[in-house]
Amino acid sequence: MIPALNGVKVLDLATLFAGPLAAAMLADFGAEVIKVEHPKRPDPSRGHGPAKDGVGLWWKVLGRNKRTIAVDLSTEDGRDLLIALAAEADVVIENFRPGTLERWGLGYDVLSAANPGLILTRVTGFGQVGPYASRPGFGTLAEAMSGFAAVTGEPDGPPTLPPFGLADGAAAMAAAFATSLALNARTATGRGQVVDLAIIEPIMALLGPHITWFQQLGYVQPRTGNRSSNNAPRNTYRTADGRWLAVSTSAQSIAERVMTLVGRPDYLDEPWFATGSGRAAHADELDAAVAAWVGARPASEVVAAFEEAQAAVAPVYEITDIVADPQYRALGTVHSVPDPELGEVAMQNVLFRMSGTPGEIRFAGRPHGADTDAVLGELGLSGDEIAAMREKGSIK
Repeated sequence: MIPALNGVKVLDLATLFAGPLAAAMLADFGAEVIKVEHPKRPDPSRGHGPAKDGVGLWWKVLGRNKRTIAVDLSTEDGRDLLIALAAEADVVIENFRPGTLERWGLGYDVLSAANPGLILTRVTGFGQVGPYASRPGFGTLAEAMSGFAAVTGEPDGPPTLPPFGLADGAAAMAAAFATSLALNARTATGRGQVVDLAIIEPIMALLGPHITWFQQLGYVQPRTGNRSSNNAPRNTYRTADGRWLAVSTSAQSIAERVMTLVGRPDYLDEPWFATGSGRAAHADELDAAVAAWVGARPASEVVAAFEEAQAAVAPVYEITDIVADPQYRALGTVHSVPDPELGEVAMQNVLFRMSGTPGEIRFAGRPHGADTDAVLGELGLSGDEIAAMREKGSIK
């Protein structure tokens, strides 16, 4: 079967993490992605987190399905090479501070002159315009400024940041989506465009109606820990054998099933139980009932009882649980690919399954500059020309 983005060529100039992850998602569904890194300063993700035998494992995931070349874009050789590559590409993804590409003579005016159909996806912390545009931006700042941290954590505790790249991940999905939209629009217009994505915005979109609540009611969402201000019971509960389970009652029928299961059907007759907000106002007593019932039983018994009652429950998984879980195994969520440096490398599979144009992780991240000679050779450069640029330090 032919993948959805077969024939699409992407130049990934970005680093850490949203832009490269967006490029990886496009590569998962068939785009040919060429990762362009600096000869002496490769993508920092190669050195982030744990490594095995000196090989960064995060890069193996972020660099999947990409060929990698090492070119110094600030040099004359690098500028010429990027223009030549862009002339044959469909998409360029970058996350330099606004004005950097322009300073190198590689702004969209130059790139689109070589290729009017080119799409330039620009992923930055704060976007291309505004008083903060020139600031360095990372996902952590977006998690703070979007309102996410303010509503995350216990009511009497500090705002809480996630221990992973949440804002970067949301921005990556948005960037991949926006790039796909631009590719689709090009089929009608024949022309490319610039996508301006600020990392502070996609995570805000995930927070739901908090802007509307404030504008209409002056309501500011508080921190509620694991509870929800919209329904109850909703929390994590510890079982008799020390496992944690999460329970959600977003639907009224589920709330009724849960409270009946835990031996408190009398709550169903209370007037306040009929709405999610009413139940949230009585979360203390609902939580106490659920916690007592769950705490008296092992996890397997609780999960089985919830399933029989068609109530919503899920164990709180660590990675050891994820890799052993039969549902993830059925979905193929954990995928292994052969790797010349590390042998088999396991990682999360593509985001979703498509019956006609499926995605696939074909290989893990490759060594720095592994494909420089091959890619430049495809541009028509001779071995002597490539060697001369390498001697000058323009490429690796």
